[in-house]
Amino acid sequence: MNLFSRPHTSRRTPTVPPRPTAAPASSAPVLLDPALAALTGEWIIDPAHSRIGFSVRHAMVTTVRGSFTEYKSRLYFDGRDPSRSQAEIILSTGSVDTGVEQRDAHLVGRDFLDSATHPRMRFQSTAVRLKSPDVYVMTGDLTIKSTTRPVDLELTYIGNVTDPFGYERVGFDGTTTINRMDWGLSYNSRLAEGGAMVSETVRLQFDIAAIRSTPQGA
Repeated sequence: MNLFSRPHTSRRTPTVPPRPTAAPASSAPVLLDPALAALTGEWIIDPAHSRIGFSVRHAMVTTVRGSFTEYKSRLYFDGRDPSRSQAEIILSTGSVDTGVEQRDAHLVGRDFLDSATHPRMRFQSTAVRLKSPDVYVMTGDLTIKSTTRPVDLELTYIGNVTDPFGYERVGFDGTTTINRMDWGLSYNSRLAEGGAMVSETVRLQFDIAAIRSTPQGA
């Protein structure tokens, strides 16, 4: 007998409701602190209370830290719409200071920054977004020697204050990590153990104290 031709009693199959699907988690928008609107305007970095520096692993076992002591800056911070904020920093490559004259001379020479041919480094922002209430991601073009490449700089807002001399100050700490080879800083020597004398990875650090360059409401 053909089993498929056997008469059968129809049974009503209970309908099982579909299992509810969890809605995709949506990231809540980061809310701006309304007080930041008062900080909107032009600012300049105060070199006496700021540091634009770097750190790099040396001989695989220690870290060398240095900074650039001469630079110019133009900053615009928009506390209402961070995406309109802008920054430009131009550094003198010959002003590098690691605390050791012989090492500084090597860094500004042709093996690395070649400051005689390329006297300036430049960071120019291209976009800014709010990551969390006090953290901004500033994307920009970093030019070292004749190479320009994009980097993401994470900036943490520290706070603002009016100092005893009447200057309004604002503080940010920023950092980004680059591979120096991407900018043509390719000099290296190898250790007997097989590692590099100078790491390819360089951490850039921006400890910024800025002063309002135009009085509010002027």
